Amino acid sequence: MTALLSLLLGAGPLLLLALNPVHGSDNATLPLVLWHGMGDSCCNPLSMGSIKKMIEETIPGIDVLSLMIGKTVSQDTENGFFMDVNEQVSMVCSQLAQDPKLKDGYNAMGFSQGGQFLRAVAQRCPSPPMKTLISVGGQQQGVYGLPKCPGESSHICDWIRKELNAGAYTDIVQKHLVQAQYWHDPLNDDLYKKHSLFLADINQERVVNETYKKNLQLLDKFVMVKFLKDSVVDPADTEWFGFLKTGQAKETETLQESVLYKEDRLGLAAMDAAGKLDFLGTEGDHLQFTREWFNAKLVPYLR
Repeated sequence: MTALLSLLLGAGPLLLLALNPVHGSDNATLPLVLWHGMGDSCCNPLSMGSIKKMIEETIPGIDVLSLMIGKTVSQDTENGFFMDVNEQVSMVCSQLAQDPKLKDGYNAMGFSQGGQFLRAVAQRCPSPPMKTLISVGGQQQGVYGLPKCPGESSHICDWIRKELNAGAYTDIVQKHLVQAQYWHDPLNDDLYKKHSLFLADINQERVVNETYKKNLQLLDKFVMVKFLKDSVVDPADTEWFGFLKTGQAKETETLQESVLYKEDRLGLAAMDAAGKLDFLGTEGDHLQFTREWFNAKLVPYLR
């Protein structure tokens, strides 16, 4: 596990922004809740702190809450690796419910793993109401690869996967390693469905929780951003809710081709038909984008 954690820690926050001026707006808007990705924190001045400041400059008067999971910034970063995701989601639900600024609704934007964590909030905690969810490089169908792992055909990638699979679905690893809770092994589908504490639950892999399905459909918009040259998330199709076809690890399928969609186990097909799903793509590696792109493509959802 030491080698695995070194790889995970090496991913770090990769968010890049061009420092060009922006123009404000007088439009009234809902508060915004941000959830950072792996290896990052709520208030890193080079990533989430910069994003928060940029949004506040672009939309004057907006309330932006960047979630801190823990009592300190260092705890926040550590919890992104070691705190049970279900506990994190429960903590956030409680925090949001107690915030009077959010009582009439809010928008949410999750970066990397924060994208699927905020979707869990939408499914489990409909009050206060989340209106728009923007998943920026979120792994909605989990991952079956490691940061910067050199490709599907590499022997080292196969070896690392086998080592992770040997322990990823054990109770101790599931409870204490965040990334194991969204590790999705297409070669061991039954094992994944039975033992995944987080992803298999929110993706309706075991049973259809009608409350999850109903709550997700309460969203006005579910926006998914895919990084077209992503070398961190494997497979990158997970950022658009696609994944590897079950039983092998080479061919992928889109959300629309999946059983999840065809059986509409989560309500995504109904949302798609209603125009509630938006799929955005951007050139660049994981969480690398310009300020101009952010303002042009994502800010309109926040107004």
